[in-house]
Amino acid sequence: MADDVTAPETQPESQPAAEPAAESEPKPATPPAPTTPDWPIGLRALGFGGDYNPEQWPMEVRLEDIELMREAGVNFVSLAIFSWATIEPREGRYDWTWLDNIMDRLQAAGVKVALATATASPPPWLTANHPEILPRTAEGVVLHQGGRQSYAPSSPVYRDYAVKMATAIAERYAEHPALALWHIDNEIGCHVPHDFSESAERAFRTWLRRRYRTIDRLNEAWGTAFWSQRYSAFKDVLPPLAAPTYANPTQQLDFARFSSDTLLEYYKKLRDAVRPITPLVPSTTNFMVNLSTKWMDYYRWAREVDVVATDHYTIADDPEREIDLALAADMTRGVAGGKPWILMEHSTGAVNWQPRNRAKGPGEMVRNSLAHVARGADSVMFFQWRQSKAGAEKFHSALVPHAGRESTGWRESVRLGEALGTLSDVVGSRVQARVALLFDYHAWWAIELDSHPSVDVTYGDRIRALYREFWYRNVTVDVVHPSADLDGYDVVLVPSLYLVTDEHAAAIAAAAERGASVVITYFSGIVDERDHVRLGGYPGAFRELLGASSDEFFPLLEGESVTLDDGTTADVWTERVEVTTAEVLRSFADGPLPGGPAVTRNAVGEGAAWYVATRQDEAGTAALVEQVLAEAGVEHVAAVPRGVEVVRRAMESGERSSFLFVLNHTDSDVTVPASGTELFTSTEVAGELHVPAHGSAVVAER
Repeated sequence: MADDVTAPETQPESQPAAEPAAESEPKPATPPAPTTPDWPIGLRALGFGGDYNPEQWPMEVRLEDIELMREAGVNFVSLAIFSWATIEPREGRYDWTWLDNIMDRLQAAGVKVALATATASPPPWLTANHPEILPRTAEGVVLHQGGRQSYAPSSPVYRDYAVKMATAIAERYAEHPALALWHIDNEIGCHVPHDFSESAERAFRTWLRRRYRTIDRLNEAWGTAFWSQRYSAFKDVLPPLAAPTYANPTQQLDFARFSSDTLLEYYKKLRDAVRPITPLVPSTTNFMVNLSTKWMDYYRWAREVDVVATDHYTIADDPEREIDLALAADMTRGVAGGKPWILMEHSTGAVNWQPRNRAKGPGEMVRNSLAHVARGADSVMFFQWRQSKAGAEKFHSALVPHAGRESTGWRESVRLGEALGTLSDVVGSRVQARVALLFDYHAWWAIELDSHPSVDVTYGDRIRALYREFWYRNVTVDVVHPSADLDGYDVVLVPSLYLVTDEHAAAIAAAAERGASVVITYFSGIVDERDHVRLGGYPGAFRELLGASSDEFFPLLEGESVTLDDGTTADVWTERVEVTTAEVLRSFADGPLPGGPAVTRNAVGEGAAWYVATRQDEAGTAALVEQVLAEAGVEHVAAVPRGVEVVRRAMESGERSSFLFVLNHTDSDVTVPASGTELFTSTEVAGELHVPAHGSAVVAER
């Protein structure tokens, strides 16, 4: 088979979103006409709405939808996401009548539209006529029609059909006044992050040629001298298919990179189809930025969207799900380069895809929405507008529930719309932080490959554990790529950064030299970008910075734990650490390495580098965070009860200074320090703000 099919151009790996542009000079009274897409179009308030699927309903329900949108204050909906089979029921035969009607009615109601390309699920006639577009697993299993996303993103045939569909929609609605945003496909890569079809195999080879240029360079990068894997030609290279034992680790890592690039290239094909037709309409696709969605490098993707959008769903059995939400929101803000972003989907109540789908508690839907806004979202959207009566997601909650207007769910939707309607002044403000947490998708992919010292070492574990302690202290954290500018951060957290480039390691060291307290946890700096071990002792790239090194790992067995000299415990990981210039702060009291260093601190320039060589328990992690905050001079809001979330958004310039979001996740009424105007009630606050159990407040500070 041929090897030369179109594949993504090779780019520098895992780069962050572009930095926000510097503030420009004041605009003239009559600004020049825009020449590039800008967001928002037509919205001067927080966006509020959700995925709207009118094709599921008869006309009388669609008419009621418009009335209910007005009642709830909806001003923004996503439309036609899964409408391909309705728009084009047979190849080349289009039915626009229903969509024309809905677009006109939404415009008349003052509702702007994020219009989808309708490509998120190919129609049955397409997969029946072209089964070669279907994706495959590493085991060779074909994923058939009947669900959604049943397409191979590298398939030239599917791409041609998808581009044709996107072009047809753009030509139809290019001049429609309701059109505010292009919603390209939907949750790209959600169900098929890795495709092993024949088209993917050919595209992977082309990607590798562009990356390595010669087969010798590939062999060196992949370490193919091991296990007699040396290749003589690119045509012999396969994706990491199911094999008798571990596949080559760098092959797996490169396939992950290729897969992310291929999905992004698919997005760009559709974006570039609509862009010439509507050059001033911005485009996006809904990311899934969280610690569960692993395989798309969203820092790189963010450079290709005009506004970052994301979906987020809480996990019903997570007792601290508000922390997971906050972390995902802060991750999204980092992907967006600090700019405001769109919450494209979340839920009013239960979802349908968890093992046990429980509704949200009192005030939780409003708190969830405001938590995203507090951390940078300028739109609050849901899946979906009206709860479906049939299909795979019929038990997924919606703004309009099955019970309809006379329901608690609908009253909560109206209440949220009223609350968001009072926050128009928040639009465009930014979140500021003095703590940076470094996050890299390539490090995540690499650390969880096969054949590592312990299956219990996972990338998100220490990220969540450290973030949790800052959340409870109401210290805002920026989650940024290792290549981000670290100037201005007093604390830099480096959790389990197993893979790191020389450049990024140097930037981390420079942050400590400038005065930051840098905290590095175990199994960091071990390999370079090729997944080659950095020789000379662990932790590889950070030995000099930390003033300590290790020559051997002692991962703990399942259920095993150790005690530290301060009485706290640890599990999963220990290693034999020898200090050169570092100070030993905590030692192992027992376990494989009694008396050995567990936590060290090395004075570096104006700052310090801390090393945590074990998986500390909650008490040990909390003590570490307190020490680091004290050293860095970062104060936290001690007067706020535990479980009350406080976040501030501020204008970069202008008269309105800042907005204080207070979200009470506890069962008790609380009082927190604040002064200004509480926006939901229009009441003045002079020093003390009272927030009821499960309640929320936003104060425009003086």
